[in-house]
Amino acid sequence: MDITKRNFTKSLVLAAGCAGLGPLRINAAEVSEAEARAIAKEAYIYGFPMIDSYRIQHAYFVDTKNPEYKGPWNHLANIARVYTPADTAVQTPNSDTPYSMLGLDLRAEPIVLTVPPIEKDRYFSIQLIDAYTFNFDYIGSRATGNDGGSFLIAGPQWKGETPSGVKKVMRSETELALAVYRTQLFNPDDLDNVKKIQDHYKAEPLSKFLGQPTPQAAPSINFIEPLTAADEKTSLDFFSILNFILQFCPTDPSETELMARFSKIGIGAGKAFDPGKLSPELKNAIELGRADAWADLDALRKRVDTGEVTSGDMFGTRSYLKNNYLYRMGAAVLGIYGNSKQEAMYPVYAIDSEGNKLDGANKYTVRFAPGQLPPVNAFWSLTMYDLPQSLLVANPINRYLLNSPMLPQFVKDGDGGLTFYVQNQSPGKGKEPNWLPAPEGPFVIAMRLYWPKPEALDGKWKQPPLTKTE
Repeated sequence: MDITKRNFTKSLVLAAGCAGLGPLRINAAEVSEAEARAIAKEAYIYGFPMIDSYRIQHAYFVDTKNPEYKGPWNHLANIARVYTPADTAVQTPNSDTPYSMLGLDLRAEPIVLTVPPIEKDRYFSIQLIDAYTFNFDYIGSRATGNDGGSFLIAGPQWKGETPSGVKKVMRSETELALAVYRTQLFNPDDLDNVKKIQDHYKAEPLSKFLGQPTPQAAPSINFIEPLTAADEKTSLDFFSILNFILQFCPTDPSETELMARFSKIGIGAGKAFDPGKLSPELKNAIELGRADAWADLDALRKRVDTGEVTSGDMFGTRSYLKNNYLYRMGAAVLGIYGNSKQEAMYPVYAIDSEGNKLDGANKYTVRFAPGQLPPVNAFWSLTMYDLPQSLLVANPINRYLLNSPMLPQFVKDGDGGLTFYVQNQSPGKGKEPNWLPAPEGPFVIAMRLYWPKPEALDGKWKQPPLTKTE
């Protein structure tokens, strides 16, 4: 199933390497080491979310031997449980809502998603994500309501009118896409109700939905082996895989000049990029460009830690992000497949009230004053993740988060406020209902506000500080 370097259409053509800052020749275009470094940085930032998303979707929909495998493309897979520390493919996973996953191959024809009527107080959403990792549209409580219906997901080449029985046509820029379903679970005893809803979710080709003949199938895809999360940071095969992915991503008019610039170092849809044939000078320039990309990401991370840049700035549509590729990379690194802010906000606790990084060697509290709980139309949660993996934290009570459905079990302060205890060891039986277990070492906490109210979106409500107590 995997494609190897020898399957590419042609080899990378390099002229004799040059010393110093002389021109390098690649695919008949001269480029200096300084220019190659700048292009490589730009291309790495641009491509990282696509490469990491491909890693995840290869595990989900291609590699049948992967423990994370969900099923083939265009086959809806329901996961009738919440995520635990055993789920490791996606960083910072949500553990509030059982997921359903659908890899969309839109080359042959559109796919129609049908959802059942769902009770008004239960939140659900279907997040539609293209191969760039843009959230191109939504189905769900906020976006389309809980009355049910059918929605058509079309690829970039499809031309047609809205079919009878379809509420809305939603268009992906790319031929491969992802639908992430979230169905709210109120408590452990509610799981059977969630399963019944999941059983009524439906995904089918347009021809089947209309009862018409099936069109000619799209050619089979020989998927390239993805890089591991670690190798994405060190292997120049990164750009080979990017070229493969770009074949399913028609160039947006806003990126025509960008792609022309990338082509100077052999990056583009279906182009050959063989790291083994790079001259030492060009290889070094590209590796320096990759290091420059991570330096920019580190600077962005600091702005996120201080709240200058929020998750709401980094997730959304192409038009919302205005082709800010560094934000797109930051979103992928900090929590790939995060929602657009209208659907969910993710205030992060990465530092304490004194500006220090969080560590399980310390103890912390976060207090919500009376009437100051996160303002949402659906629900909110606080979820613990270890660092650097950004995965859920195993602990003796198997509690990975605190959320609003748990409010009845929390112990309130004397004034009606709510104090949570964030630490590695139990704060004591009396306080244990309000305990969010931390790992022994570094960690980060993600707050989630699903379907946030205006006061959260416009910044009038602010998250309270996390305070170190000892």
